[in-house]
Amino acid sequence: MNKKDSFLEKLDRMLSPIGTKIGNQIHLKAISSGMMFGLPFIVVGSLFLIFANPPINIDLYDPQTANIFVRFLAAWKHFASANYELLTAPYNMTMGIFGLICAFGIAYSLAREYKLNAAMNGMISLAIFTLVVASSVDGQISTEFLGTNGLFVAIIIGLVVVEISRMVEVWNWKISMPDTVPPAVTAFVNSMLPLFLNIILIYGTNLIIIALTGSTFPQFIMLLLTPALSFSGNLWGFIAIVTFGNFLWLFGINGTSIIFPIVFSIGITNTGINSELIANGHAATVAMNLQMFRISVLGGAGGTLGLIILMLRSKLVHLKTLSKISLIPGICGINEPVIFGLPIVFNPILAIPFLLTPIINLVLTYYAQLSGIISMGYIIDPSFTPFFAQAYLATMDFRNVLFYCGLVVLSIFIYYPFFKVYENSLSRQSVIENQL
Repeated sequence: MNKKDSFLEKLDRMLSPIGTKIGNQIHLKAISSGMMFGLPFIVVGSLFLIFANPPINIDLYDPQTANIFVRFLAAWKHFASANYELLTAPYNMTMGIFGLICAFGIAYSLAREYKLNAAMNGMISLAIFTLVVASSVDGQISTEFLGTNGLFVAIIIGLVVVEISRMVEVWNWKISMPDTVPPAVTAFVNSMLPLFLNIILIYGTNLIIIALTGSTFPQFIMLLLTPALSFSGNLWGFIAIVTFGNFLWLFGINGTSIIFPIVFSIGITNTGINSELIANGHAATVAMNLQMFRISVLGGAGGTLGLIILMLRSKLVHLKTLSKISLIPGICGINEPVIFGLPIVFNPILAIPFLLTPIINLVLTYYAQLSGIISMGYIIDPSFTPFFAQAYLATMDFRNVLFYCGLVVLSIFIYYPFFKVYENSLSRQSVIENQL
């Protein structure tokens, strides 16, 4: 037995029992299964988002010197800008309503575990979620929390709705009907009490929070989660914020959207400073530029591109299939398919490299900039661009492209032992289920 196998076996013995125990917890299983409902919507939606954001900074475009490929990208960019709302409509109605989908899926999955009416509980959860997060103003509803921003609320509502329905079932608060009454009618009558109780309890809680704080339930949750950190302009403060955001992802909360205003504004401001220095004939000096934010989400939150590459060679068919549909979005920094599809959410084994990889990448990038191994970012590159294109567009330096690729390779090594433990755990679980 070699040392590598010995290390993997020790890691397996340490982490697998924890992962199995958490994975078999009925509510966490429902959350994981429920979020799978939204996986096709995430994949398709991310493709439209990429299409609506072509990889070119139009401010740097010069039609006099551009080649045919750059002219094509520029034409694409002009078309996308002129029709942005039309092009992103599929995104808004797929990935943009991910929270809504999960509210149904989580309640549906938990109700099935409890042998309750899964479809009815899913619909009650969907209705209550919409009632709480999509407040109506002048006849128009807000879509702010229908997507991943409202996922944490969707998890709470999905679980609570089913527990209330289960309470009604356990306490037998039902109306008995003669056998001559069609089952559909009986189900209709007995679904009204759980719906009524959920509206009273959950929407009532929302109204109480509004009265006490002036914020709706989802707004109140976001206020609690948003880090008010003043030390974000230095490396370790920045790392703390990024790690906090990634920690939230582990609970199904879009941590990137919460920390985005802080880290992105820092990157934009400092990149502008570097740009002015370059324009005046000086060298860029501010290492905490937009490039650091790009590194923090290299391959998406948690630096999961290396994990996706490992999944491509997995012995498990479903992991290999998931990796194929996650690869292109991951290259463009969109990794919800693997976060919610694998999932990484509520996954104690993969949580370790998910938190660790961005920290290592940020430290290496920061000191690589200071030592001159790579160039400091001084150009505001487009979002949702393939990571290697961002590396070049931010600095016009091919060394940065090689460096980014090196970080992806490093992430493969970081994720490898944890991925093998998780893969082996899934293999054992599959064998047990087949024997039952």
